[in-house]
Amino acid sequence: MIRSVTAGASRPAFRLVAGDEELLIDCGATSLTALKRVGVEPNDIGSVVVTHLHGDHFGGLPFLILDGQFRRRERPLVIAGPRGTRQRVEELMEVLFPGSSRASRRFETAFVELGERTPTAVGGARVTAYRVEQPGTPACALRVRCGGKVVAYSGDTTWTDELIELARGADLFIAEAYFFARQGPYHLDHETLRAQRRALDCGRILITHMGPDMLARQEEAKFESAYDGLVVTL
Repeated sequence: MIRSVTAGASRPAFRLVAGDEELLIDCGATSLTALKRVGVEPNDIGSVVVTHLHGDHFGGLPFLILDGQFRRRERPLVIAGPRGTRQRVEELMEVLFPGSSRASRRFETAFVELGERTPTAVGGARVTAYRVEQPGTPACALRVRCGGKVVAYSGDTTWTDELIELARGADLFIAEAYFFARQGPYHLDHETLRAQRRALDCGRILITHMGPDMLARQEEAKFESAYDGLVVTL
């Protein structure tokens, strides 16, 4: 079973814990600080799965890698994502800290490219990516099977019927709800999720990545809302 899912409200970063396996879904620019604030040891995270290559979803990876380097991490780190993930991470490391992508480390950093609808082993999990649309980057929604449970995550996307298949049978569906009712490009809204609830054949739905108008109307939400440090046991 998945012992816990640690979620955040606005910053995309979700930590799955199953036995000795710890996996992070997305790693935004402020994720390392947020993880430490809620008492998570970053060196215990064995794998990171990235939905797309926008800074609020992958921009924290250089800090996670360097934090491990400076604090003598020895456990290997696996980073999985859409095509181009390794190149973008290493380019970002060079922009932020020149020479850091080539520095010697005590731990191995391995990259895995996720194929569309192809279950891929990432640490102790099986990850299946579903294509969604984001500007300027390959992007995917994720279905993660770990510890006998399934967690689905929309990533950033407008509504697509692909989400029905993604969420089918999942124990937990984490869905972004950037807007409350306004339907904008590349992002979901609460009211569309509510209208599609019957089609989403899954267990719990947890909304995250909430923008200003969604946060202002959070009391009207028909779904559980993520907050920093929230722990869900499946």
